Amino acid sequence: MVTAFRFPDVGEGITDGVIKKWLVKKGVKVKKDENIAQVETDKAVVEIPSPVAGHILKINVQQNKKVKVGEVMVYIGKKGEKITDLEKEKPEKTKEPKKESKNTPKDNKKEPGVLAILRVRKLAENNSVDLSSIKGTGHNGSITEWDVLNSIKGKSKENSDSQGEKESKPKVLTKYDFYGHLERIKYEGTRKVIGENMVKSRFSSPHAVLMDDADVTKLWELREKEKIKAKKKRIKLTPLTYILKAVVEALKKNPIVNSAFDEENQTINVKKYYNIGFAVETDAGLLVPVVKGAEKKNIYAIAKEIEILADKARKRKIDLEEMKGNSFTITNWGYLGGTYGVPIINPGDGAILGTGRVKEIPRYIDGELKPRQIMALSISFDHRVMDGAVVVKFLNDLKDYLENPTKIK
Repeated sequence: MVTAFRFPDVGEGITDGVIKKWLVKKGVKVKKDENIAQVETDKAVVEIPSPVAGHILKINVQQNKKVKVGEVMVYIGKKGEKITDLEKEKPEKTKEPKKESKNTPKDNKKEPGVLAILRVRKLAENNSVDLSSIKGTGHNGSITEWDVLNSIKGKSKENSDSQGEKESKPKVLTKYDFYGHLERIKYEGTRKVIGENMVKSRFSSPHAVLMDDADVTKLWELREKEKIKAKKKRIKLTPLTYILKAVVEALKKNPIVNSAFDEENQTINVKKYYNIGFAVETDAGLLVPVVKGAEKKNIYAIAKEIEILADKARKRKIDLEEMKGNSFTITNWGYLGGTYGVPIINPGDGAILGTGRVKEIPRYIDGELKPRQIMALSISFDHRVMDGAVVVKFLNDLKDYLENPTKIK
């Protein structure tokens, strides 16, 4: 029996991807769960395993081409087995919904026979889409966000046609404007997702910002000593390691900063775990790997994990799970030369810390002017979740740990 393997719904609102590399060729035999393709989604490059054992009969989407959730990627079956036209077009079976009386109001949340997760149901409800009228393309006939969006687009086209409006031809973009030549970079992929998330965060949560300085002279001296030990263990000890650990200790003293606003349930969720995200610059834009359970790890373990995750992010080899579950995020623009800034809160958090470059500045110490290493700190926070007074206390505790690094456990 031929299996038409469709691009699965990998979650996180992802509706399509690009086939970056096929790991198999037509005619080869594959095992069940053997990786057959690398697909670049909006958030990461994921490896797609085969759902069955068999031979690759046909690759349906070529390398570097886009594939939508629910679209057939590849046909798998017995060697020499034919792909009939019927098998090519045969849709996945879905359960037939029970008929409702004309007087019964439709409620997507209670429709029998409809397979769809809460996020998809919410999207359908907000756009007045009847889920029972949609043929699901997801696993076991489940309805995906892509299915709902296609239904919305279909309705829009019907309304447009009924009004006698003709579809306009796609606009031809020139490589110049009135003043000179242009390079047009398509707004898509990771860059588009980053932009959409930032817009949503900035305009859905009231951002407030506080800034301060930390004297990290002692921390720099301690790091120079520890770097020698770390090098013997083949570990790169960066300032971020100490900052991350100091953040965890400060969050323990100010738990409300380690929380987020839950729009759907209208609750403030104070997180009892410390999963710290850190921004990594890549060719595709900023990605945010997450060090999970940071409170349980020592300096060396955190340093090693940061190094591994950052490397995977830059190579686009990072798994989606390694970028989920954050409770607080750190972004460092200091290495680029920036000082203060206004970071945008990462979705899923209630606050984000930005660290600026360290400058050598003269400070009075016990009445004597001495050169000190001063780090700029900027923190944005969701004012629905916490007030400025709490964040000032958090910053004071953070500074205390950074200025007295022997306190960091």
